[in-house]
Amino acid sequence: MSGKESDWKYAEEFVVESDEILQARTDANELGIDSISPGVGAQLGLLASATVATNIIEVGTGAGVSGLWLLTGAPQATLTTIDIEADFQQHAKRSFVSAGVNQNKIRLITGRALEVLPRMNEDSYDLVFIDADPISVIEYVEHGLRLVRNGGVVAVAHALWRGHVANPAYRDEVVTSFRNLLHEISASSAVMSSLVPVGDGLLLLSRNDL
Repeated sequence: MSGKESDWKYAEEFVVESDEILQARTDANELGIDSISPGVGAQLGLLASATVATNIIEVGTGAGVSGLWLLTGAPQATLTTIDIEADFQQHAKRSFVSAGVNQNKIRLITGRALEVLPRMNEDSYDLVFIDADPISVIEYVEHGLRLVRNGGVVAVAHALWRGHVANPAYRDEVVTSFRNLLHEISASSAVMSSLVPVGDGLLLLSRNDL
């Protein structure tokens, strides 16, 4: 194992997850959901706290792992979370109840994100988290940048896609989608960005409206 790999492993193991998040992670594994890593979860919690988020939207509910991390950082926030799988959302709802989350602060929307997101109000969210169909990631990001307020953050999970994005030998549709996104972002003066090599890669974006 290289020095960098050891560092990444150490950083992931440094994170301590609550019992509720660990249970949600177990549920996700049983459902075949590829949840964010503990390191990514800790980043999301910190972002939610640093932005003093009161309104968060999540694309990809899963079993509630990322939602719980977001609310750990911003317990005062209202979380709107979208997923096409109603069964996943029922597991997530149980995770939120188990964690003592006020159910008035959770808005579960079952449906295709590309049909739901256009109906959301622009400039209304402090934090947008995207962890859904990677083939549509560019479209999700476009919506996310429209929905997030000035000074807010759009976070995109799996941006390095299992280490394949950095390896030119991989050219499948998912890898190409992320490469195209990163190329567009790097060439744009409309956003500030940072690609964090935590977990499976976390892309952070903020509108540059100044």
